[in-house]
Amino acid sequence: MFDPKDLYELADELPELREPVLLYHFDGFVDAGGSGRLALGHLLAELEHRVVATFDVDRLLDYRSRRPIMTFDTDRWVECESPELAVHLLEDATGTPFLLMQGPEPDREWELFTAAVKTLAERLRVSKLVTLHGIPMAVPHTRPLGVTMHASRPELVNTQNSAFGRVQVPGSVAALIELRLGAQGFDAMGYAVHVPHYLSQAEYPTAAVTALEAVTRGTGLVFPMDGLRDAAQRTTAEIEEQIRASTELSTAITGLEQQYDAFAAGAERENLIAESTPMPTGDELAAQFERFLAEREDPPAS
Repeated sequence: MFDPKDLYELADELPELREPVLLYHFDGFVDAGGSGRLALGHLLAELEHRVVATFDVDRLLDYRSRRPIMTFDTDRWVECESPELAVHLLEDATGTPFLLMQGPEPDREWELFTAAVKTLAERLRVSKLVTLHGIPMAVPHTRPLGVTMHASRPELVNTQNSAFGRVQVPGSVAALIELRLGAQGFDAMGYAVHVPHYLSQAEYPTAAVTALEAVTRGTGLVFPMDGLRDAAQRTTAEIEEQIRASTELSTAITGLEQQYDAFAAGAERENLIAESTPMPTGDELAAQFERFLAEREDPPAS
């Protein structure tokens, strides 16, 4: 029987923490708009932090499926970008300590990794584990982004009208942590931001803003948001420019707006996924954006 503590190494000096929140996100699973990645990346860029634990990625990752980038210079190899899966200690805008776990999603030993996260949470006296990511939905970017909240206890979930019933989906380590640790008495929860399906493959900072605002409401942590909000405004302006220049895009977005508004007004539909009105798919809308950009970058020869 393997010891889960063998999967990670603690820093030499650990702080004495009082029930910190642990935010986490793993690269590799569904994250429409880069919602979770951008949100936690923003916190690491804006706030001072230090590593308190690192995981053994050699045991957890399959390098053949996610090969690290190596640099070759003239006649020799000079660098390898080794992946890192680590837990960082940060303080929010009010000075409240919290933890942030980020890195590639493990390929192997999911149950052992989940047990390792449990031992870390116990060692660091974690009060709540919170994950965040984006999911593609048939919604327009011109309306407020929805958020589906889920948690290990019903009491942790705010009153909301879920867009989902009972569904089966491919699993993730983030979901397994919530399931397993929740069953063992931890408070674990998550926020899934509803990202316009035609923007799901792009970086969409608005979704990251929505995710962090949801975390603030659920945990009380306060984050510096100005830089992320500025990025969201710039991205929205670029999207609007593309739409104004394309009748095809404008028509598609208008259709989504009408569909969204009808649903919000209480139209008789079960959810935002199963719509009876024919609508362009996310791939079709994304292709329209790509064609529009290509036409702008490569004008036809005269």
